[in-house]
Amino acid sequence: MNATLLKYLPENAVTPCLELIKANDVNLKIVNQRVTRHGDYRLMPDGSHQITVNATSNKYRFLITLIHEIGHLVAFEKFGRRIKPHGMEWKQTFQYLMLPFIRPEIFPSSLLPILAKHFRNPKASSTTDAHLSIALKAYDIPTDKIQVFELPSGSVFKLYNGKLFKKGQRKVKRYECVEISSGRVYLFQPHAEVEVVINK
Repeated sequence: MNATLLKYLPENAVTPCLELIKANDVNLKIVNQRVTRHGDYRLMPDGSHQITVNATSNKYRFLITLIHEIGHLVAFEKFGRRIKPHGMEWKQTFQYLMLPFIRPEIFPSSLLPILAKHFRNPKASSTTDAHLSIALKAYDIPTDKIQVFELPSGSVFKLYNGKLFKKGQRKVKRYECVEISSGRVYLFQPHAEVEVVINK
């Protein structure tokens, strides 16, 4: 397990993560990249705890996701199964578990203030915090995808599922984009990753 975790985590995070995994009797599975989620936690029928995390070269994203899911496990065990998955109990647990990792021996100095701000009130996903999502993207392997906020208004873009959209105006924090095939309007996070089809 040590060698596997070293492949996916910052070096100084491996030992404390391993301790959390053992202390909470976690069956950790590292799976191929999923578009809709970075990780998940499940209580299995036999009572064991299974956490799956997407395989990624971005060690900082992997660490945040792993602690996020362990936070679910610990919160459910402490407060019961009726709590909201991303309610106050989970937020407090996630903050508590993550705090020892937010230090320069583990994260780059450029990420530390952004992480400190994020963990004052952690979101259900790091991707819903635009500042953190954009900061973490700097440590991803470069791709041909672009984020919605970088596109000129009127650009046509494609999602992972092949659906085409035209970028419209920004409304508060999100962009109104029209689905080409149906004419329906959808709201997109500014940092959503898409593939450019046409620039107009």
